[in-house]
Amino acid sequence: MSDTVLIEVDGTDVPISSPEKVFFGQRGETKLDLVRYYQAVSGPVLATLGGRPLLMERHPSGAGGKSWFQKRVPKSVPPWLRTTVVTTPNGTTADALVAADLAHVLWAVNLGCLGFHVWPFHADTPEVVDELRVDLDPSPGVTFAQVRQAALLAREFLGGLGLTAYVKTTGSRGLHLYVPLEPRWDSYQVRAGAVALARALQREHPDLITAQWWKEERGSRVFVDYNQNAPHKTVFGAWCVRPRADAPVSTPIGWDELPDVVPAELTLATVPGRLAERGDPWEAMRADPCSLEPLLELSRRDLAEGRMDAPWPPVYPKQPNEPPRVAPSRARRTTP
Repeated sequence: MSDTVLIEVDGTDVPISSPEKVFFGQRGETKLDLVRYYQAVSGPVLATLGGRPLLMERHPSGAGGKSWFQKRVPKSVPPWLRTTVVTTPNGTTADALVAADLAHVLWAVNLGCLGFHVWPFHADTPEVVDELRVDLDPSPGVTFAQVRQAALLAREFLGGLGLTAYVKTTGSRGLHLYVPLEPRWDSYQVRAGAVALARALQREHPDLITAQWWKEERGSRVFVDYNQNAPHKTVFGAWCVRPRADAPVSTPIGWDELPDVVPAELTLATVPGRLAERGDPWEAMRADPCSLEPLLELSRRDLAEGRMDAPWPPVYPKQPNEPPRVAPSRARRTTP
């Protein structure tokens, strides 16, 4: 094999340098294997990433090597590459890669991108968010069975409000639920809905689920990370391969598959065959957008009952109606 191969994607030639470089050590998959993976799942991956800005997680030496997160594309890029301006919480702007088509994904793979973190809006309409992302994050001591139970309870609650949830593995220990939204609300409103959802789930299932931002208050419960919906936040992309030696994939699954799914078995080596056999469980998602209004009504009710906003991450400016941004134990130590 030559030092560079050209991959033709709908009339665009994407050069892949060092195609035999091993990216994933457990089974020895190479850069070219990763290219072939994204070619095999191109339909579903573009259905979820297509047209959205991407934060690239670069590992040019492969999983386990030196890495960094990169919002800005390099200065020297092909003339066909599409970018869009994104803004960080402190107001800094950057030209981010847009998942315009498969060629854009493979161009990033050639740079050693082993993780795509996706904005919840399309580059053409950054003012509206069309996904509510429910991140079920296991606290220490929480089993995957507990995360699975939390996902089912969240689905049931959302369904009672008329919202349809879709589920995927994270490629790690948790699960992500996605609710497709009508393009009517901004990220502040979507986060408010996520806060209301997290609090409602905690009230109904306090022994299993928590909305507590501070880790010291979570205990051994599943944390609903509402701040993954904060403005400028990204979430690891569906169908994307994580930068670990075993090449796990953040894989969309059907709800009927959830009881038996073993996330560690969903990898670069197995997911293409699974997709060919079972199809895309998220295929209907974009044809079934939901209203955020039921969750916003819950949010308004919480505020009317005297609840403050939930804490924001430390990189964000102080927000209206936000409680003191300090861990409770530290606040107790510093109070006279």
